Amino acid sequence: MEEKRINYLQIIYYTIAGILVGILAGAIDAVFGRVLLAITDFRNNHVMILVPFLGAAGVLILFLYQRFSPKAQKGMGLIFDTGFEKNEEIPKALIPLIMVSTWITHLFGGSAGREGVAVQIGATLSHAVGRGLEKTPLGKAGTGSKHHGKIFLIIGMAAGFGGLFQTPLAATFFALEVLVAGALFYEALLPAMAAAFTASFTSHLLGLEKFSVAVTDTLVFDAKTIGKLIIIAIIFGIAGGAFSYFLALAKEKMAAWIRQPYIRILVSGIGLSVVFLLLFQGRYCGLGTNLIAASFAGEQVYAFDFILKAALTIITLAAGFQGGEVTPLFSIGATLGVLLASVFGLPVMLIAALGYAAVFGSATNTLLAPILIGIEVFGAEQAVPFAIVCMIAFVCNGNRTIYGKQ
Repeated sequence: MEEKRINYLQIIYYTIAGILVGILAGAIDAVFGRVLLAITDFRNNHVMILVPFLGAAGVLILFLYQRFSPKAQKGMGLIFDTGFEKNEEIPKALIPLIMVSTWITHLFGGSAGREGVAVQIGATLSHAVGRGLEKTPLGKAGTGSKHHGKIFLIIGMAAGFGGLFQTPLAATFFALEVLVAGALFYEALLPAMAAAFTASFTSHLLGLEKFSVAVTDTLVFDAKTIGKLIIIAIIFGIAGGAFSYFLALAKEKMAAWIRQPYIRILVSGIGLSVVFLLLFQGRYCGLGTNLIAASFAGEQVYAFDFILKAALTIITLAAGFQGGEVTPLFSIGATLGVLLASVFGLPVMLIAALGYAAVFGSATNTLLAPILIGIEVFGAEQAVPFAIVCMIAFVCNGNRTIYGKQ
């Protein structure tokens, strides 16, 4: 009975900590997200002026990291090392560095995301909160768990993701799934959920809007339709796996070809800026939210959009620019979905929504998170097709992931 009481105390302790981390992460996510959206609008209105300076912006980003915290440049790798009990310290300087460097990347047109920033912010906050609480009387309740550090890390990742995207269920299971593929760390379930919901509520309260689309398309689940969905799901799985493979390959090759990081990011940035301007004057810059909006608004989506967005995102991140992969993956999946819907004669909005979720899941090697993000963004009415397609895509991704240390 005594052992059970101690476990309940630990759950209460971690849940309270999760709420605290959720408030902090949600507030920072709101600031980061709102500034990023303003920067995106400003860049879109001044593409020809700003994008040519992408190479110089990359040099500035690298200088900031090397001047203030070289260790923070490990990014998600540092987060995973901490999660695997390697006694890594996450420097607090990571938070302002990752925020400012991502703003710079997007201001000058780099093709990158934002979730990596949110997850790193949440993980850094929770790491600091966990260390601080250990010194208080309340902290004595939590230090009995042998997974103390990992629980706090999962809390932070859930809070960061949930605060930025305001999809708390998906955020909870993303944080639980992403550290170790194919395994769920149930000890952190309730604290992570508390952190994700608190962060989501906080960021929304502070004015950060959630992206959502009501997909009302329906499918008749006959043998022909199910066969088409299976083929589409396999393609989504291959697309996500291919993105992960080529991202890792590009990082390796670019580091080998141009060993000096300042020259690498400068040359890559100059080359990218030329390509971005030549390709529809910035269509593939930034998050890819323009492509997502076009996919669900019936606007022009080209058959090659998903390939170009994937390639330019891979080069941007491999060169050393900051951001993340998830929002570009959403745009890659949505535009690929529009293409496949026209090929197979299925409802465009629904297949775009399925691609939005499934390519994200296959690239991150997660299963439950993409199903839940599909439900939270597009509506519970589509739960069955999301489950079918995301499960098949997960199996067909070649067991690859954008997180090299997963």
